[in-house]
Amino acid sequence: MTDTRVPNRVFPRASQDAETAKTSVSTPQTEHPAYRLAFQDMDFLLREDLRPIRFQLELLKPQLLLEEAKIASTFVFYGSARIPEPAKAQALLDLATDDASRRIAERLVAKSKYYDIARELSRITSRLPRDANGMRHFVACSGGGPSIMEAANRGAADVGVDSIGLNIVLPHEQAPNPYVTPSLSLQFHYFALRKMHFLLHARALAAFPGGFGTFDELFELLTLIQTGKIQPIPVLLFGREFWERVINFDALVEEGVVSERDLGIFTYVETAEEAWDVVRHFYEEQAKKADAVG
Repeated sequence: MTDTRVPNRVFPRASQDAETAKTSVSTPQTEHPAYRLAFQDMDFLLREDLRPIRFQLELLKPQLLLEEAKIASTFVFYGSARIPEPAKAQALLDLATDDASRRIAERLVAKSKYYDIARELSRITSRLPRDANGMRHFVACSGGGPSIMEAANRGAADVGVDSIGLNIVLPHEQAPNPYVTPSLSLQFHYFALRKMHFLLHARALAAFPGGFGTFDELFELLTLIQTGKIQPIPVLLFGREFWERVINFDALVEEGVVSERDLGIFTYVETAEEAWDVVRHFYEEQAKKADAVG
C-alpha cells in the first residue's frame, strides 16, 4: 500500500443527508411528520420536552460564532432604548402634548448626550489592535436595539470594526439597529441565556441611564461580583446624578443589606475618556499583581 491517506470521515455530513431527505419519494409514510429528520422537524424541536435542547443550542450558537470571529473579550454597553440621539432630541419635545410629557421629554433630551459618549467610548475600544494570536479584545457588544445600544454599535462602525448585537424576541415589533455587524447580530428567545452571553466574554461594562431592563442586567452583574461568582471587572456607571437619584446605594449600606465595600464594585464616570482610563488602570494593576505573584 503506497497511498496512506486516510479519509477524514466515512459518514455523510448532516447537511448532505438533509438535502437527500428532501428528494424522498412521496408516500403516506414519508409525508407524515414522524418521518422528518429530527433536526429538521420544527414541531418536534419546539415541544415543551425539548426546552433543555433549545437551551443548549442558544448557549452554543453565539459561542461558536464569536470564536469563529476571533473575539476573545467584549466591552458591554447597557442603557435605555428611549434616549434619543442629540440630532433627534427636538422631535421628542415637539411630540409632547402636556406639561407632564414635556418634563419627561426634557429629561430624556438632557440625557441625549450619552448617545455621543457611548459612541465615542465604542470608537476608543474598537481601535485596539488584535493580540499576538490574532484575537480581538474589548469588542463593543450591545443589546442590538436603538439609542444607547445603537450608539455602541455605531461607534465601532465609525472606525470600520465589527461589533456585536444580542437581540431578543419581544411581543412588539423590533429589529436590530443598522450598525450591528450582520454576522454578529444574534437573536435570543431566553432572557437568561442572553444575559449569560453578555457576561461570558465581558471584561468591562458600561451602564448608561436606563430602565427595568438596564437595572435587571446591571444588578445581575453586581450580584455575581459581590458573591464572588465571577472575578471583578470594571463596571462603569455613566451619569452619577442619574444613578444617585434613582437608586439610593448609601441607604442600602445604612440598612445593613450591603456593605460599604460593595459600593466599590462600580465606578461613576461622565466621559468616554474617563471610562477608558478606569479600565486601563484596572488592567494595569491586574498585570502588576500577576507579575508580583509570578
